[in-house]
Amino acid sequence: MTITRPRSRRQTRRIDGLHKPAGTFHARVEKVGPEHFGIVSVDCAKARCKWMLADFFGNVIIPPVEVDNNRRALNAAIEQLRHAIQDQQLHDVIVAIERTGRYHRIMQRACQAAGLDTRIVHPFATKQFRLPQNPGVKTDDTDLAAIHLAAVNGFALIEAALDDTWQTLRLLERHRRDLVRKSTRLRCQAREHLESAFPGYAACFADLWLRELAWPLIRDFASATELLNAGLAGLGQHLQRAGVRFQRRTLQTILAWAEQAAPPDVAAAQHRRIALDLYADFLRKHQEIRAIERDLARCLAATPYVLLLSFPGINVVSASEFAGEMGPPTHYANPRAITGRAGLRPSRYQSDRIDRPNGPLVRCCNHSLRAAILGIADNLITCNHHFNILAERWRAAGKDPRHTRVKVGSRFCRIAFHMVVGGQVFRHPAIQGRHYILDKLTAFHREHDTAAPALLADLQAAIAHLPKKEYHAEAAPLAEELQRIQDGRRRGPQLLANILPIVLAKLGVVPLQSKASGETDPR
Repeated sequence: MTITRPRSRRQTRRIDGLHKPAGTFHARVEKVGPEHFGIVSVDCAKARCKWMLADFFGNVIIPPVEVDNNRRALNAAIEQLRHAIQDQQLHDVIVAIERTGRYHRIMQRACQAAGLDTRIVHPFATKQFRLPQNPGVKTDDTDLAAIHLAAVNGFALIEAALDDTWQTLRLLERHRRDLVRKSTRLRCQAREHLESAFPGYAACFADLWLRELAWPLIRDFASATELLNAGLAGLGQHLQRAGVRFQRRTLQTILAWAEQAAPPDVAAAQHRRIALDLYADFLRKHQEIRAIERDLARCLAATPYVLLLSFPGINVVSASEFAGEMGPPTHYANPRAITGRAGLRPSRYQSDRIDRPNGPLVRCCNHSLRAAILGIADNLITCNHHFNILAERWRAAGKDPRHTRVKVGSRFCRIAFHMVVGGQVFRHPAIQGRHYILDKLTAFHREHDTAAPALLADLQAAIAHLPKKEYHAEAAPLAEELQRIQDGRRRGPQLLANILPIVLAKLGVVPLQSKASGETDPR
C-alpha cells in the first residue's frame, strides 16, 4: 500500500542581507574597523593596469597609479602597497580586480603570489555602479571608483581556482568545440562551390564528407562530361589504381547523375579548385578533432565525471564538455548550485500588481555550462528512452520545446550531482539497466585508433573512480569481448587481447582460458 505524505508548502525565503554571499566580507570589516580595512581596486588593460588603495569608507590612501604588466613593475607595486598597509595601519586588505578578458590574470597572479585576498569584479557590476555617479563619462579613474563601490556592496567575488588537470580539460573541450564550428563552416563553403562546379553531385552519396570515393573523382575528373566519357570500367580501373575502395552500384549512380547533370556555373574550374582546397582543410580539422577527443578521454578518465559514462545517452565528448565547464565537483554544494550557475531558471518581472514569474531564461549566467547541459538534454531526448517518453508526453501537453530541454537538463543535473559527488554509477527507478563505463571507453578508443598504452592507461585511471562493488559488473562485457577475440570471432588487429587481461586482473576477475583444439573435457 502506498503511503501518501502531505506536501509541505514552500516558504518564501526571507531576505537576510543585501550582498552576494560569495563577496561579503563585512564581518572582517567589523572586526578591524572600517578605517583599518583597505580595498585595492584594479582596472586592467593589455599592456598595463591602474590601481588605487582606499579604506572601506572610500578615503583614498594611494591615488590611481599605472603599472606596466612586467615582473619588475608588479613587484614594485606590491612593495608600495605593503608599505602603505604598514604606514596606514590597515589590519585587513582585499584586492578587487575587474575581469577583462584574460589581461587581469597577470595582476591576479601577482597579488595571489603575495598572499593577498584577491577577488574578481564583473564588468557588468562596474558599469552599474559607474553610471549613476558618472553618466556619460567612462575613464580609468571612474572605473576604479566603481570597482571600489562594487566591492563594498559584495560584488567582489572569490574565484574558484583550477589546477592543471581541470584547466587542461576545459581548454581542450573548448578548443574542440571551436574546431567543430570551423569544420561545419568549411563543409558549407565547400558544398556551395561543389554545387557550382558539379550541380547535383553531392546527392549521389549518403555521406559526402567521410566517403573515400566522393572526392578523388572530383580531383581527377574536371567535369561531369569527363566522368561520363570514362565509363563504368574506366572509373573502376582508375579507383583501383588509386587504391580507393568502391562499389559498382555507387559508380552506376554517379554515371546516371553525369548523364542528366545540369551545366556548371561560370568559372567552374575555379569553383572546383576552391572546393578541393576547402575539403583538404576540412580533413585536417577532422584529424585534429579526433586527436583532441582522444586527449579528452584521457582527461575525463582522471576525474570522477567518468562515472557519467554509465548514464544511457552520454558519451565521452558530452561528458567531457560537462566536466570541463563544471570544474571540480567540490565547488558545488547541491544540484541547484549547478542549475543556478548555468542560469536554468526563468527570469521574473514584478512591479506593484504586475508579476511575470515565468519569463525567458536569465541572461546573466555561465553560457558555456548552459550550452553543455542543454546539449546533453538534446542527446538524452534522442537516445534515452525514459527522457524521450517524457519529451513526447510534454509535447502532447502543448509544452514549448525549450521548456522540455530545460526540464530534462535540470533533471540531468540532479542525477549527475549525486553520481559524481557520491561516487555512484547510474541508477534510476524508471530506467532498467545502465551502460558499462570501461566498455564504452574501450569502444570509443577503438573508433579513434588509440594506441594500446594510452588505452590501457585510460582504463586503469577510470577504474580508480569506480565503486568496488561495480567491479564485477564492469568486468562482464570486457570478459565477453576477450572471449570473442580468443574464439576468432573478431576480425582485424586485436590489441585488446593484450590489454583486457590486465584490466580484468585490475578488477579482480581472472578470465577463463580458451580450450585448446582437440583437448578432452576432464569431466
